[in-house]
Amino acid sequence: MDSASDNSEKREVHTHASSTVQSYDVDVGAQLVAETDTPLTPQEASRLRAKIDWHIMPLMCVMYLITFMDKTTLGEAAVLGILEDAHLTANQYDWLGTIFYLSYLVFQYPQNLALQRFPVGKWMSINIFLWAVVLLCHAACKSFGSLLAVRFLLGMCEGAITPGFLIVTSMFYTHAEKTRRVGYWFLMNGFAVIILGFISYGLLFTRTTSFMPWQWLMIITGTVTLITSMLFWLFFPDSPTTARFLTPEERVAAIRRVQVNQSGVENKHFKKEQFLETIKDPKTWLMAFFAGSANIVNSLTNQRQLIVAQFGFNSIQTTLLGCVDGVVEILTIWLGVVLASQPSIGRSYAGVLIYIPAILGSILVSTLPFSNKIGLLFSYWISISAIAPFTIFLGWVSSITSGHTKRITTNGIVLCSYAIGNAVSQFMWKKQYQPRNHVPWAVITSCNFAAGIALVVLRFMLASENTKRERETPDDKHDAVYILDESGAERKVDKAFLDLTDKQNRDFRYVL
Repeated sequence: MDSASDNSEKREVHTHASSTVQSYDVDVGAQLVAETDTPLTPQEASRLRAKIDWHIMPLMCVMYLITFMDKTTLGEAAVLGILEDAHLTANQYDWLGTIFYLSYLVFQYPQNLALQRFPVGKWMSINIFLWAVVLLCHAACKSFGSLLAVRFLLGMCEGAITPGFLIVTSMFYTHAEKTRRVGYWFLMNGFAVIILGFISYGLLFTRTTSFMPWQWLMIITGTVTLITSMLFWLFFPDSPTTARFLTPEERVAAIRRVQVNQSGVENKHFKKEQFLETIKDPKTWLMAFFAGSANIVNSLTNQRQLIVAQFGFNSIQTTLLGCVDGVVEILTIWLGVVLASQPSIGRSYAGVLIYIPAILGSILVSTLPFSNKIGLLFSYWISISAIAPFTIFLGWVSSITSGHTKRITTNGIVLCSYAIGNAVSQFMWKKQYQPRNHVPWAVITSCNFAAGIALVVLRFMLASENTKRERETPDDKHDAVYILDESGAERKVDKAFLDLTDKQNRDFRYVL
């Protein structure tokens, strides 16, 4: 009797203190780690991180290098004859830069939904393959209309890359590791500028009657991208739960390693309540404001060759000097992520520190005597360091957002704002402002300042919320949640793998 009574009491307690959820409601890692609490030693965690680095970081770095190289072919093509060969006016050239980002904007959220629904690595591979085909088609275009069409398609495909990389980085790395990893693949933009500069320099000396140098540029970059898409399909993982380079035991350990994030790995089902929470969350729109204002300076991507040429340098000098742009990007992004990784500085303050010289540089470009072309050139190089804070920010976004639908929705909104900033900024560079371009440089200076303020406000909001949560009574609402495994048995799931949002999980702390 006593034994029966005890069992009845236990079932009653279990009924009131716990709940059972369907496996599709929780994180994909829940089944692997449910009721397994074997801790990783620091040595095991370090060894596993090194293995993950060696298998995914090279592919991510190469892919981002090629992505940026392909995206900036338009800027290089400006000094390789595309304006004359395709009979483009200055306004039409600006539209070729703008249409890319308008397409990116239109397809950004559908791309994020697809990244949630389908295997991340495979979906990116398909888009990279299509990207390569479209880039190769550029070589056949000899009019504004045809170039506009292929640039539109290019923007559609590119929309999968950055959000896909952000998702994968969140799956495999802790919050403390994300900033540097995002920095590593984002600084490949600098290497892309250098490599593309040398390719363009060589193409200036090509002499083919039926093919212009800018067309060879499209063929070369398109072919490299095509090969990379195949490598991506074969070797890039979709998730730690299915990564072929990890053993079954290592997959469990990889998920355990990121448990500290309190944000899980991924969930393949769209959740309307998380979407609505994202829309109502004030920090979403503050981040969107930052992304838009921080990317006004990115208009220099397509304009930089023309700007440097206006300083008084010829085509060959301009092409070679463009390689220095890449060196500046590499050094400033590296410095930015190193500063951001210091607990005493953090993401927000690191971004502000980088903005200070960038703002000074943009002011000097507009105010130095136009006869001082060396001073203008160095001021321009200092001004492009303003790209580094956005890199820091990208690594920050996924560290302050939890819940997979909320994360992909936040990524979509932020990158839509990124596209808007890039699209509208192309039209600043009007012929009437040349050669001094006072208006565009004033806009860049103002937007960089506004972006710096946004970073400080965001840090204040998150720090205040962290302080509030520290004072709250511990929330045990999600401490006893179970899922049914394939045999029908209940298995307890840790709160970190319940696919809770950062608002729902009161144990979640915002990284500063």
